[in-house]
Amino acid sequence: MEHIDHLRRMGLFDARVPRYTSYPPATAFCPQTEETFQVSCLKSLDPATPVSVYIHIPFCERLCWFCACRTQGTTTLKPVANYLRVVKEELALLRATLPAGVRMGQMHWGGGTPTILPPDMIRDLAQAIQDVIPPAPDFSFSVEIDPTLVDDDKIAVLADVGMTRASIGIQDFAVDVQQAIGREQSFATTLACVDSLRAAGITSLNADLVYGLPHQTPAKLANTIAKVHALDPDRIALFGYAHVPTFSKRQKLIPDDALPGEEQRYHLAQQAAVAFTSSGYQAIGIDHFGKPGDNLTIAANSGHLRRNFQGYTDDTCPTLVGIGASSISQFAQGYVQNAAATAAYVERVEAGKLPGHRGYQMTAKDRLRAAAINMLMCDFEIDLQKLDAHADARDLLPIHNAILEEFAGYVTATGQGLRITPAGRPLTRIVAQRYDSFGDIAAQYSQAS
Repeated sequence: MEHIDHLRRMGLFDARVPRYTSYPPATAFCPQTEETFQVSCLKSLDPATPVSVYIHIPFCERLCWFCACRTQGTTTLKPVANYLRVVKEELALLRATLPAGVRMGQMHWGGGTPTILPPDMIRDLAQAIQDVIPPAPDFSFSVEIDPTLVDDDKIAVLADVGMTRASIGIQDFAVDVQQAIGREQSFATTLACVDSLRAAGITSLNADLVYGLPHQTPAKLANTIAKVHALDPDRIALFGYAHVPTFSKRQKLIPDDALPGEEQRYHLAQQAAVAFTSSGYQAIGIDHFGKPGDNLTIAANSGHLRRNFQGYTDDTCPTLVGIGASSISQFAQGYVQNAAATAAYVERVEAGKLPGHRGYQMTAKDRLRAAAINMLMCDFEIDLQKLDAHADARDLLPIHNAILEEFAGYVTATGQGLRITPAGRPLTRIVAQRYDSFGDIAAQYSQAS
């Protein structure tokens, strides 16, 4: 209880802070940074350095109530086919803008539900992308999979067009939890999906779980974890549910009184972490776990772990090109987000313009703070010697000193900077926020716990 009381005083159960999948957070993006900046960034790319590509498929046959992603429901493939037509028009605009010879090191399909696409659309989209940005050697390709909306034919085509890793959405296997979040998915269905993926040669599997869901209890979570162990994924992502019904209207279908309290959320997260690490998974960052041979584990142990809009990654490509509605591109110069609403995205592309709608141009001080936050989120420490490559790195010293005082016992000084202790790791996002110069817009962020 004493440890819990200390964490409470540090703000763990009250604070709402960014997840820091980018710095600055997307809440700092502004509409003055759009297509012109996007074109300039794309034209400046070095063809010798591969880029990563993210494709957003914003359609679902069912809209899960817990989800805050940019998605829309559909019962037919007509709007999906029209959307892919516009994506191919965006790809044509990219072809006309990118320097010749740019190649793709990694690709990720997210959503929404990418597996809403039938086999012919999967093949058509993959070919259209690779015609514009061909794969580099050692190319990797991951897809978010909904086990209730995939079959052997879709998996076979995904494998044939180069998928190397599948990210399987699970959340929780308790029936009443699933019903409360609008996502019913049996263990048998999920196991059949996993078996089909492995039969198709997809050996890298990621399982996505969520804690803090309505009606979730330690006993139910223990049962879910046991079933996840039976699936034997290479990597597990354990995300905290972000209840923000003001910004995600469908979350109003989830009753507040069914949600676990902040301390209960913390205990659920700790329960899962102990279960996974006791089973041979290594804890990675604040919310991932990997087997010893998984690429993410290797990246964490070698100091190459990074954070991007999909969470933790072993991706070494310095540029991320986002394609589709609401997708975010990351360049050395800053960020550009495509028009978020599908209709606005379509309107821009059909007018012959790249769909960048808002973004942020980085300054030298932004890059310094981004590097510091990435170190904390990935390695739980700040190494001032590594930051010396940035101008004005020593300007962070007052922040370091203030953190050491504020979080005494949870953050300790090192010869090169500071380190978050194992007991202080639940506070990582709060500590990282001390480097954030964009102020507190707490209502837009998820709970720190």
